[in-house]
Amino acid sequence: MRQTSQPFSIRAANRVAVGAPVLAAMLAGLLAACAPHKPAPPPPPVAVAAPLAMTMVDWDDYEGQFAAENTVDIRPRVSGYLIRIGFKDGDRVKKGQVLFEIDPRPYEAALDQAKGVEAHAQAALINAREQRDRGRVLLAAKAISQQAFESLDAAASQAEADLATARANVRAAALNVAFTKVVAPLDGRVSDRRVSPGNLVTADTTVLTNIVSLNPIWFDFSGPESLYLKARRRMLADGKGHDAPLPVQIQLQDQTTYALKGRIDFVDNQIDPGSGAIRERAVIENADGLLTPGMFGHLKLQGSDPYPALMIPDSAILTDLNRRVVYLVGPDDKVVAAPITPGPVWRGLRVVRAGLKPGDRVIIDGLNGARPGAQVRPHPGVIAPLATRGDADPGYVSPTPTSATPAVSEPASRNASRNASGAS
Repeated sequence: MRQTSQPFSIRAANRVAVGAPVLAAMLAGLLAACAPHKPAPPPPPVAVAAPLAMTMVDWDDYEGQFAAENTVDIRPRVSGYLIRIGFKDGDRVKKGQVLFEIDPRPYEAALDQAKGVEAHAQAALINAREQRDRGRVLLAAKAISQQAFESLDAAASQAEADLATARANVRAAALNVAFTKVVAPLDGRVSDRRVSPGNLVTADTTVLTNIVSLNPIWFDFSGPESLYLKARRRMLADGKGHDAPLPVQIQLQDQTTYALKGRIDFVDNQIDPGSGAIRERAVIENADGLLTPGMFGHLKLQGSDPYPALMIPDSAILTDLNRRVVYLVGPDDKVVAAPITPGPVWRGLRVVRAGLKPGDRVIIDGLNGARPGAQVRPHPGVIAPLATRGDADPGYVSPTPTSATPAVSEPASRNASRNASGAS
């Protein structure tokens, strides 16, 4: 009896030990089934808006520097000691204004001497002519020989030449006296004096100061071959010749708009083979003297004809590898990724050249919670250009009726570099 009951006890214990984990798992499942269910999170909210429709113009952007149309180093025409300065450093001067005066006394004495020689030559000529006239009478009476008369005639001719030389010397001496007053050769702004009174200055050598003209003023810049070709092709397409003046607009370092207007008046005759750029120049009116040579600025040249454009905030564009995409909300309120072709930026809004339609619902806020294919909760947003200080952008093109803000686009070349760098 002991031998048969012992195996039975061991088998029963084994069954209990094996069934304990199974029972625990079943209890855990029952408890989980009885626990309350957590609700699914609501779709994330996003702001959506249709692209803003406007009529835009692209501009090509250049950097350049202002330069004087005329610049002159002032040097004396005669040597001597400087006795007076007729301007203050940095003054605006007029053409003909006396800037420096050199001691004129040595040149006045030379002028008086030249006038004396002229008077002597004048008297000698009068005498020579009288001798020739008497000789002509005597020759007719055969009182003198032909040879003697010819000598008298030659003496009169020589006296005429001596008088002409004396008069030329008087004019030269008078010029030297006039050159003792160094005058401004043009209207402009004078630099500081380089020589003080009492110093000896040398003719055509000593630099006394410098004058630059201010109105009009030049703006020198260089453009790459690609932009040069684009501008020339537009001119040919518009029926304009290669020499037609192109209007430009310029922005200074402290300005937010391109307020200065001018025109291109020079394009070089060849492209620099080293840099692949061509030199160009614009001329700008500068009646108030605000602009001065050496200042830097940004110039923009019209790079396209007016065209209808769809615009969205630049912050609504995402980068997906080498693509630019925006998130749209479909009819079922699900997110759809749409590849686009971006254009230039104007006041924070990016022109979209391809990939959008006027009625698309573009996500402009809440992009962090949006994923392609996910459900979202859209609410209306507003697409509007950023406000600017001062006057509106010059040269604007009339907008479509859906826009209340007239505008033109930011320079295209600047945006092209921004697109290439992957900025969104």
